Amino acid sequence: QVHLVESGGGLVQAGGSLRLSCAASGSIFSINAMGWYRQAPGKQRELVATIPRRGSTKYADSVLGRFTISRDDALNTVDLQMSRLKPEDTAVYYCNVNQWTAVTGTQAYWGQGTQVTVSS
Repeated sequence: QVHLVESGGGLVQAGGSLRLSCAASGSIFSINAMGWYRQAPGKQRELVATIPRRGSTKYADSVLGRFTISRDDALNTVDLQMSRLKPEDTAVYYCNVNQWTAVTGTQAYWGQGTQVTVSS
């Protein structure tokens, strides 16, 4: 099993910045894509940004130009730098990690979530 722990959430004024971090630990074999999702009250979980092991990053249109995703493969971490935050960014943010093993194939893992609240 891979265990993910998010940190960095909090309350911030509109226009401010926050940096979310996610650390993976446990039975790490071969991590492929890593990403961040978010879920606002009454809404479904949506993709915010993904970063593959090799390839281009992808962002939701709503955060493009404001958020930056990055990863450190040596530390098995993925971060999300959020700038120029808006009230509509308010949500619980979840870290996602996908890895492959010879036994189970591709598996997805999720963090417990960290709350981000942006006040107007």
